[in-house]
Amino acid sequence: MTNTDLTALTGDYTIDAAHSTIGFTVRHAMVTNVKGKFDDFSGSLHLDGGDPSASTASIDVKMDSIDTGSADRDGHLKSADFFKIEEFPTMTFRSTKAEALGGEDYRITGDLTILGTTKPLTIDLEFNGAAKDPFGNERVGFEGKAEIKRSEWGLTWNAALETGGVLISDKIKLSFDISAIKNA
Repeated sequence: MTNTDLTALTGDYTIDAAHSTIGFTVRHAMVTNVKGKFDDFSGSLHLDGGDPSASTASIDVKMDSIDTGSADRDGHLKSADFFKIEEFPTMTFRSTKAEALGGEDYRITGDLTILGTTKPLTIDLEFNGAAKDPFGNERVGFEGKAEIKRSEWGLTWNAALETGGVLISDKIKLSFDISAIKNA
């Protein structure tokens, strides 16, 4: 898209959770990856096509919606060993900076809060395009990724393996597929 096209996208958007995914991947037992996602989240975007640095993003994730495909594992992740969802029911992201990197690539930096601890997070994004859906909604799409060390947010539970190493890696790969609808 040209800058002229991006200018037409300027406005406020609501993330369409039914057509978006906030996911993660973590190394398990030093030999495989476990993938998961959060099923309940909401968020908003303000896009400024003329000045992408004026764009913002805000996301709230309900931690009890974690889904790794295993009810037992999900229950453990919701417990005091990990997310302590009774005390900390929501994870939040609030952007503090947006950058155009050239082409379809962007970077958004913000504050990620987990377990009451707030640390900076930088997400590399690719703009996937804009379209009017069959219901007349103006949509935009972004795909993003980031990596965090869970220990920086106080997520330190682990178990040693007989063969060496640990059950769960500290590094978590985050992935985002975001579809957002322009507000009327």
